[in-house]
Amino acid sequence: MLTLHAALNHNQTSFLGLPLTLSLPDPHLSFPSRSLSVEAKACTRTEDHHARHSRIRKKVEGTPDRPRLCVFRSNKHLYVQIIDDLKMHTLASASTMQKPVSEEFDYSSSPTIEVAKKVGESIAKSCLEKGITKVAFDRGGYPYHGRIQALANSARENGLQF
Repeated sequence: MLTLHAALNHNQTSFLGLPLTLSLPDPHLSFPSRSLSVEAKACTRTEDHHARHSRIRKKVEGTPDRPRLCVFRSNKHLYVQIIDDLKMHTLASASTMQKPVSEEFDYSSSPTIEVAKKVGESIAKSCLEKGITKVAFDRGGYPYHGRIQALANSARENGLQF
């Protein structure tokens, strides 16, 4: 007879909320007891983000003709770089820490969609000044949503092609 332990630790439950620890022996049976323990893989948001980022980086590569537009989003700032992966060289960059953006928007917690639009506009202008028109967009493992989407749309509206 199988018995199911009710240890409801979130690391050991299935997606249905059922515990995944099984105990096989029945105390009334005469054969030696064995226990089978099956644990679910618990991924954190950070681990999922790193997996997405590495999956994207396998496909997106910056060349001299079409450099990579790489986005990094922290809790307080937003950073964008144009990178030539063959030379391992940063061609242009923009962030919320630069004076034109930081002076225009006075925010205390984190960059908003309006700030992301301004950073996208700034990176597009600096790329066009250097003669870069086509880029490969690397969203950095972040969902194409919110600030990342606003930054990409703003860069497209200001002349970058991707």
